[in-house]
Amino acid sequence: MNFYFGKYSELAQKVITSLLDKYESEGIVSIETGSVLKVQPLNQLGGPVELVKAFGKKKDFEKAIKELENELYETA
Repeated sequence: MNFYFGKYSELAQKVITSLLDKYESEGIVSIETGSVLKVQPLNQLGGPVELVKAFGKKKDFEKAIKELENELYETA
C-alpha cells in the first residue's frame, strides 16, 4: 500500500487516509459517493473541488478511489 500512497501529493494522501477512516467506520459505499467530500473530516481539508484537484481531474479522483478499493480488497 505504500507504493499506492507515494504517487499522490500530500493533500491527496490526507484525502485517502480520511477516506480509509470513513471506510472503516461506514463501509465502501460511503467513500464511493461524491458527497463524502463534504463531511468531516474531509471538509476540514478543503472544499470538494479542491480535494478532487489534489488528484488532478475528476476522472483521476475516481480512478484513485477505484485503486483504493482494489488495494483494500487485495490486501484483505
